[in-house]
Amino acid sequence: MFRPDFLPNMKKNFKLLIEYDGSAYHGWQIQKTDRTIQGEIEKALLRMTGEKIRIAGSGRTDAGVHALAQVANFLCAKNIRPENFCKGLDSILPEDIVIKSCVLADSKFHARYDVESKIYNYRILNRKIPSALDRNYSWLIRKKLDTTSMKLAIRHILGRHDFHAFEGAGSPRSNSIRTILQADLIKQKNGYLTFEIEGDGFLKFMVRNIIGTLVEVGLKKITPDDFKKILLSKERKLAGATAPPQGLFLMNVKYQKRALPF
Repeated sequence: MFRPDFLPNMKKNFKLLIEYDGSAYHGWQIQKTDRTIQGEIEKALLRMTGEKIRIAGSGRTDAGVHALAQVANFLCAKNIRPENFCKGLDSILPEDIVIKSCVLADSKFHARYDVESKIYNYRILNRKIPSALDRNYSWLIRKKLDTTSMKLAIRHILGRHDFHAFEGAGSPRSNSIRTILQADLIKQKNGYLTFEIEGDGFLKFMVRNIIGTLVEVGLKKITPDDFKKILLSKERKLAGATAPPQGLFLMNVKYQKRALPF
């Protein structure tokens, strides 16, 4: 018995859930010369299907940034079931990129345009002794951070604001206004701190620039009120340095109910 979503020559919309270690890659977006996550997945799809397929991600991650739950979708007319795409891609892709799931989505679903919000985590190792195993997954800061002041500063980014002060140069956007739904700094064991933030969208380097400025608060170079003034100033030159990429993880991408897969 034929299923209507697997009729020959009819393009189907596949949704991927992807985990990757970004250490060896120049970010998500495909480039002409450098290795990228998107580029590796598209090469694997070409091997599987014989077709040059372009995938759309929920958004770009920078060089060295990781993801536990990046989302992408692609159209394909091949009569391959989602579970076989998952198995096939994982057998071809390098070990630092894993397709966690592949499902059929509604024909109108788009991984980028249907996003409701995204959650990022940034991990800081705040102690004198570095970690050999975690050096590619956290930012080592040896001086003690004042986490109470950092938490006070974080309150200022909640809600809808113009985040131009925390925007990297060359950000592809129509405006720099974004809504932060929740943000917090969580103390963990062995000197680890996790900054968690959820927003309806993020500018280029926005999370890393916020972190770089929050660390200046933690080091008592600026106060929480100074942090607020920097946000309101819309001046990038007043904010802190961009935090290194290896501490940043894309944790989850949330979608509107109408955009959920079958």
